[in-house]
Amino acid sequence: QVQLVESGGGLVQAGDSLRVSCVASGRTISDYRMGWFRQAPGKEREFVATIGALGSTYYADSVKGRFTISRDNAKNTVYLRMNNLKSEDTAVYYCAAVTTARRLTNKDEYNYWGQGTQVTVSS
Repeated sequence: QVQLVESGGGLVQAGDSLRVSCVASGRTISDYRMGWFRQAPGKEREFVATIGALGSTYYADSVKGRFTISRDNAKNTVYLRMNNLKSEDTAVYYCAAVTTARRLTNKDEYNYWGQGTQVTVSS
């Protein structure tokens, strides 16, 4: 089992930057694909970014060029750096893990989830 705990969310203004973190426990995540998803009120949970075991990354079009996903396997931690935040980025951000996934952006492929961290961007 993998336990994931997110942190680093908060209230920021449009144009600001923020970094959220996801610390894993129970198993080393070096062999896992890690992902970030988000869910705004009244909307479905949507894909944000993913990073493979070897470091390959993939982003949703809505965040490409503004967000950066990274991992530090020595710390069993995954990060999401968010720059130039917009009001539409307001959501609960969830970290997720899976050993292998055919569809990288599909939330149903991911086995393990954190409890989420709230990011609110005021305009």
